[in-house]
Amino acid sequence: MHNRLLALLGSLAIVGTAVTVAPGRLAAQAQPGTAAKAKAATFPRTAGGHPDLQGTYDVATMTPVERTPGVKSLVLSKEEAAALELYEQQRQVKNDAPLAADRGAPPVGGETTTGKSYLEFLERAGGGVVGGYNNFWIPAARKRNAAFLAVAVSPDAGEAATGPAGAFDGPELRPLAERCLMGFLSTAGPPALPNYFYNNLKEIVQTPTRVMILNEMVHDARVVRIGGQHLPANIRRWMGDSVGHWEGDTLVIDTTNFTGKTQFQGSSDQLHVVERISRADANTLLYRFTVDDPQTWDRPWTGEYPWVATKEQLYEYACHEGNYALGDMLRGARQMEAEAAAKKK
Repeated sequence: MHNRLLALLGSLAIVGTAVTVAPGRLAAQAQPGTAAKAKAATFPRTAGGHPDLQGTYDVATMTPVERTPGVKSLVLSKEEAAALELYEQQRQVKNDAPLAADRGAPPVGGETTTGKSYLEFLERAGGGVVGGYNNFWIPAARKRNAAFLAVAVSPDAGEAATGPAGAFDGPELRPLAERCLMGFLSTAGPPALPNYFYNNLKEIVQTPTRVMILNEMVHDARVVRIGGQHLPANIRRWMGDSVGHWEGDTLVIDTTNFTGKTQFQGSSDQLHVVERISRADANTLLYRFTVDDPQTWDRPWTGEYPWVATKEQLYEYACHEGNYALGDMLRGARQMEAEAAAKKK
């Protein structure tokens, strides 16, 4: 895994539900003026005349999809955003400092104080409360989700540390992300979101009939067919079935045919996601998505955030090499079962 710490407050705007923050520059990208439209005509284009979206993009952001505790307004003020950035910069300097060799043990049960930022919350949720990941590696439907987690672990490793009875009976019952089969926190999508930890690069490769979006996290690759119909309803895929078409200079991707193994925010297999990718400027793509699932939300909702071009290289996500965690968890579960059975004798 290649580490890239998050340095700036990114932009992720949500429309139709009160769950996020959106700096002004993103709103400006969403509604370009006449000058911006004229400039767009100078963007590189493919032989077929469509915008050339190819390249590598860094989608890292500090902005969560849902508002963190303590944030009451839908949009952060410039002062609030600046304070959050400063807090994260100071926290990063502190976390990067050498650890004392004679330091004491963490509190029983780990650190329990409330974090002041979303990244701090995620760091603790990912094991940071007791040192599961140190700062070298790190830079989160209710009714259905609760019912699902009563009998299974979350597909995206959101409930990896614990689980219901039977969750440790075999490797197939552990989360896809924990088994390094899919990225966690919907990094592959759709919708394609930042994971807030590391490996936040995405690469687009474009041909007349296909658009491929390669994710650095767990090297998930989505292949979007340009034109045509969706697969039959009985054919289901972890990342759904994606069909794209062009509306002017915007690539529109329609995805259906999901499974129940890759729930997004507790969604059902009836999830329907429409993504729109367009150029905001020569170095930025505007990624916009609309999520619809009548079995989960009372109305569709939309979000958008920028993908910023980078010269960084994607690195191999070698998740399994030397990883004994899965086997150790299963062996630990068998040991606990044996101890419980011995007590009954």
